[in-house]
Amino acid sequence: MDGICTLGNDVVFDQIVALLNSIEVNQGKDTPVCIYPYDDRLERLSEEVAKRPNVTIYDDKESIKRWEDFTKSVWDLHPTAKQLWQSRDSVEYHRMGMNRRFCGFDGPFERFVYMDGDTLLIQPFDPIFQRLDTYDFVTYDFQHKDLSHVFVPDSPKLPEVFSSERTSREIFCAGLFASKRDRINLSERERALELLADGEVEILYPNGPDQTLLNYLVLRLGISACNLSFDLPKEQVTGCCVTSPHFKVDGGQVTDHGVAVTYLHYIGVPASIMARLCQGENLDVPYRDVFLHYRFLHDPELRPTFTGTPKPYNPAPTLLQRAKRKLKRVMNR
Repeated sequence: MDGICTLGNDVVFDQIVALLNSIEVNQGKDTPVCIYPYDDRLERLSEEVAKRPNVTIYDDKESIKRWEDFTKSVWDLHPTAKQLWQSRDSVEYHRMGMNRRFCGFDGPFERFVYMDGDTLLIQPFDPIFQRLDTYDFVTYDFQHKDLSHVFVPDSPKLPEVFSSERTSREIFCAGLFASKRDRINLSERERALELLADGEVEILYPNGPDQTLLNYLVLRLGISACNLSFDLPKEQVTGCCVTSPHFKVDGGQVTDHGVAVTYLHYIGVPASIMARLCQGENLDVPYRDVFLHYRFLHDPELRPTFTGTPKPYNPAPTLLQRAKRKLKRVMNR
């Protein structure tokens, strides 16, 4: 069985509702969807899922623990990551809940597409599922243009592990990927730990623990992979991130130079901003009408209306804020 997975909790409630509605419209209302719990804050989300017979919240605690234990074992090998996280955020492991996306490799779907909670499906995933007939891993993004958020570019070990030709074409964003159940199994995880313990762990990027680890596993284990940004005919390739200002919007559809985008990723827009937007605050979120279209698809009477000029959701820091930040940097040297 094919299905779609995501990761969420009550903090990203508005985004998950919008995502589920976009899947219903653009992939089909009976499409199976599984939500991996980021943590235990699930009260509102559970109430919403109870209304949707095609949606479940993943409750295999043994699976969740296996992947958490694995990721902890990885970062226990890293020479500086845990010290960095403890000094900055007072946590032993950074964003541990993000690693629960790996549960896709345990089930419940034989083939799955994983989508981050801050994405919307705009066109059916048929081309991605079709490529799973040939490949074991499929992505569609442009992360290959920015190595710095996947691996540590200046690590002396990096060119020993992956050639520049590979990192310039094969790295990907972990916000959307497709694969198959059990494709990264226990024996492969054990093999990866052996390689990481042999010094390769230093190439991992601590500030994106889930993304760097998934990239490492796919590239290092030799998993057959396809990125549609290279695989599709050039005239069919589109962008996917709301940082692109040129997309055209028509209701719930989005086009890039006349070609429909497959998904829209609200990367960099915090969940708190989306919650404030849904509560009626007039914020200048990129492509906010698309998001609000799907968020309030089933209760349009609750969709906020705005008047006046929207406020920037990430206003430039004031002079006092800049001075405080500069002082903090000086004090932390």
